[in-house]
Amino acid sequence: MVKEYDHKKIEKKWQNIWEKNGIYFAKNNSKKPKFYGLIEFPYPSGAGMHVGHIRSNTAMDIISRKRRMEGFNVLYPIGWDAFGLPTENYAIKTGIHPIKVTKQNTDTFRRQLKALGFSFDWSREINTTDPKYYKWTQWIFLQLFKKGLAYKTKTEINWCPNDKIGLANEEVVGGMCERCGGPTEKREKEQWMLAITKYADRLDKDLNTVDYLQKIKIQQRNWIGKSEGAEIKFPILNSQFSIEVFTTRPDTIFGATYMVLAPEHGLIAGLKSQITNQQEVEKYIREVRKKTEIERTDEGKTKTGIEVKGIKAVNPATKAEIPVWIADYVLLNYGTGAIMAVPADDARDKEFALKYNLPVVESYKKAGFEDFGKKVIKYKLRDWVFSRQRYWGEPIPLINCGKCGWVSVPDKDLPVVLPKLAKYKPRDDGESPLADMKSWVNVKCPKCKRNAKRETDTMPNWAGSSWYFLRYVDPKNNKEFASSKNLKYWTPIDWYNGGMEHTTLHLLYSRFWHKFLYDLKLVPTSEPYMKRTSHGLILADDGTKFSKSKGNGVSPDDLVKVYGADTLRLYEMFMGPFDQAVSWNTDNMVGPRRFLERVWKISQKLSKISTPASEKLLHKTIKKVSEDIEGMRFNTAISTMMVLVNEMDRSGISIKDYKKFLQILSPFAPHMTEELWAMLGNKGANQKSISLSIWPLWDKNKIVDEEIKIAVQINGKVRTEITIPLDQGEETVKQKVLENKNVLKYTSGKEVRKVIYVKNRLINIVL
Repeated sequence: MVKEYDHKKIEKKWQNIWEKNGIYFAKNNSKKPKFYGLIEFPYPSGAGMHVGHIRSNTAMDIISRKRRMEGFNVLYPIGWDAFGLPTENYAIKTGIHPIKVTKQNTDTFRRQLKALGFSFDWSREINTTDPKYYKWTQWIFLQLFKKGLAYKTKTEINWCPNDKIGLANEEVVGGMCERCGGPTEKREKEQWMLAITKYADRLDKDLNTVDYLQKIKIQQRNWIGKSEGAEIKFPILNSQFSIEVFTTRPDTIFGATYMVLAPEHGLIAGLKSQITNQQEVEKYIREVRKKTEIERTDEGKTKTGIEVKGIKAVNPATKAEIPVWIADYVLLNYGTGAIMAVPADDARDKEFALKYNLPVVESYKKAGFEDFGKKVIKYKLRDWVFSRQRYWGEPIPLINCGKCGWVSVPDKDLPVVLPKLAKYKPRDDGESPLADMKSWVNVKCPKCKRNAKRETDTMPNWAGSSWYFLRYVDPKNNKEFASSKNLKYWTPIDWYNGGMEHTTLHLLYSRFWHKFLYDLKLVPTSEPYMKRTSHGLILADDGTKFSKSKGNGVSPDDLVKVYGADTLRLYEMFMGPFDQAVSWNTDNMVGPRRFLERVWKISQKLSKISTPASEKLLHKTIKKVSEDIEGMRFNTAISTMMVLVNEMDRSGISIKDYKKFLQILSPFAPHMTEELWAMLGNKGANQKSISLSIWPLWDKNKIVDEEIKIAVQINGKVRTEITIPLDQGEETVKQKVLENKNVLKYTSGKEVRKVIYVKNRLINIVL
């Protein structure tokens, strides 16, 4: 009686065995070579996982499983990035405290991840909301503060009066809040900043030392925005003021025909008495302030502006008086907040000049690079706005004393635990809800013991994710964030995969924190990740993104019940090229399921020896799958195995060779292959799990084709092809070609002047 493939029994059975035996637990300081594979730890939302979350996890699981079988000591860890706005908003909406919401969500995600058979080291699980974890987030912040890299300053933010929250530029569209749809406003607010700009040059240069996808390096460099150029001063006529500009093309100064200031530029207020259209200027500034930086700089948007009448600048090269404008496309926080407009050389300036009938000098003298200014390097990167006036985040561990100023909370008093507030709604005045808890806020100054107050702002959820990969190497250490011994053994991360949406800010912030810790000699390498790759999105069946608001997410729970975790893993990897976006279609899961059923049935009819065709194709498949996993070509690896299964089913396969096939399939479908491996008698001391077996090697002699096809050209045009034994002698090949009936159609009655043979590739007959 043939045993049926019952994924429900098999998958639960092996998940329990793996967990009980701890076979995926990484060993600190093993004598084996180490491999540290990382995915972005998930944000545990209330809706649970959808199938889009699984793509990165499965890919790195396949790579990690292959590395174990290749003899590496593998660390493949997991945790939860659990602080942040979505949980807080959900708590406000439902009345369930964020602590309870987070517990429910992480329990759901953990159950779902375990049901998919990922080979995570669950003994190292971390949670950014655990005080034992964020104690060290706070400690790292204090080191930044002590080195002058954390400071508080007044800055302008986007404010949503509805949600009572500051918004990132990306969260404001057309002056409206992306979350609630209501109008936003600009507010000045004191914020804690991190001086990431001091690391700008290293963050740019050190990209040369790492193996990142080129598109990821481009994203990083564009955000950092390094520019070499000159600062030049344009005097204001009849005034002690001047306009300072930064330009990468100082040689074009003779073509500068007007100046443009950012609407927020301080010179507008300084020259108020000279401006003759002040009311128009102020009205324009109010309109621009409703737009985000992204909208103002969008290449597709029509640029707007207004002349500041009553003032003129002087071009230091031509001595000409030129008009001064303000325009939405110039930003205060980039360069100097002012530009010299050279419409003959710059498409954006020319578009603006033609729209407002400003002069365009098509031919002009070029200036030397140092003639009118000083050489400088500028960065688009701005310091990181780090504080949030919300409840659900790490408390900033600082105390404000009237005498001593800002004082660090002593190490012995860390963590500053987030108190359990009953009322955690944001306040109308923009202060954190923590400000209401007087018993927590009012403390003694650690230095002078006078009355003082705690900082009530919290950290962004970027904080916990900027160093989490370091905690994985030593997650239960209460004396330091990680021991130097473990850090030296495990870091840097060998391979980090995640979504392209996190290859700019998260990647930049975590590289910055890591470099800072390296400067303190607390980590052994300057860069945290040696390799960074990304995957394409899995989209809904209509081609749109999965979205909680649309309710179009596909949960893995029912899919695992109906088709099995192995089928779901295979489908996720088979549905298209890993780096490209693909649309979900549950109906297409039938194909991978049938493939696994065929693999199962073949186990019931194994032979004593393999046919030459099966054996040859097996070794070709081992080579292809091995190379495709390294290249993240998971879909072609699976299709190659499907071809092999067809051949094994047709012509037969030996037990020995079938086991090799199971080994290369096991990273993709670990549960079924584990069951078949055990059924085939692999129960010795070192072979309890297929995951601990040795990755098979291919035999070079068995992957060489015995026959090949070569193209036959006549007078340079391909007319046919013939099959010949590999490396057959040249004269024999020529004779065979000249006797071929398809060739004779073209050569009959004609003189063959020359026959040119390119070994094992083509033959050309010249008539």
